[in-house]
Amino acid sequence: MSTKPFSLAGFDLEKFIRETFAEDLGEGLSGGGHDVTSESVIPVNARFAGVMDSRDPITVAGLPIAEAFFRALEPDMEIEILVEEGQRVPAGSDLMRLSGNARAMLTAERSALNTVQHLSGIATMVREYVDTMDNPDCTLLDTRKTIPGLRHLEKYAVRMGGASNHRMGLWDAAMIKDNHVLVAGHVGEAVRRAREAGVETIICEIDRLDQIEPALEAGATRLLLDNMEPDTLREAVAMVAGRVPTEASGGINLQTIKAKAATGVDYVSVGRLTQSAPAADIGLDFTPL
Repeated sequence: MSTKPFSLAGFDLEKFIRETFAEDLGEGLSGGGHDVTSESVIPVNARFAGVMDSRDPITVAGLPIAEAFFRALEPDMEIEILVEEGQRVPAGSDLMRLSGNARAMLTAERSALNTVQHLSGIATMVREYVDTMDNPDCTLLDTRKTIPGLRHLEKYAVRMGGASNHRMGLWDAAMIKDNHVLVAGHVGEAVRRAREAGVETIICEIDRLDQIEPALEAGATRLLLDNMEPDTLREAVAMVAGRVPTEASGGINLQTIKAKAATGVDYVSVGRLTQSAPAADIGLDFTPL
């Protein structure tokens, strides 16, 4: 399966690989800058063949990044990606085949695997939430609860799992929460200030039904209905009456997402998609050539 060069807006893949290797190899530290195990044990011209496979059913994400790790150490390494990004595969599925210099493979192995395990873990959890929600009229969103430095990759994995991204950061939308309201004095004033500052997308967190009209009158473009039970969500959606999109958030898990999505909200956001997804069980086995 041929692959296109991996790219994400705002993400520097070469820098990510360079800094990951620098951390693993101890560049800049006394005695650092090399893989002492591979250099001392593996002959310089030794060659390996390898197969990356999944030990559990997963939704795949991150294979092109793993490929880039290996190619950074051996540009001519033979690599075949066997499945598509976002594809659901059963346990025991082969994901990638590769062959090349043994030292390069062993040095890149952990960084490549860590990335695929983490991103596939996110994509797999997201897919489970989408399937459980079972509602084509409601969109599952992630949040900003991401590991620093990995946001673009984690949000990419969310998309591979079948959900959509909330705002990417602090720059692309205003998110007025309780602490902003505390300083501004009330919901309407906080929204008014954002509107007068020229912010186009203004998401306003609503904790109580009596905050809905002031937020809308001041110019909120989406209401985040926080920690509301399904009956309250239905009432809130009825009050909004389609004037702006609505989003349910707070304490949503696999046990509650279906009922909350069925209340008529346009979005459901879940922080645990990126904050708490377990790594997928993916291995990489080598054989000498």
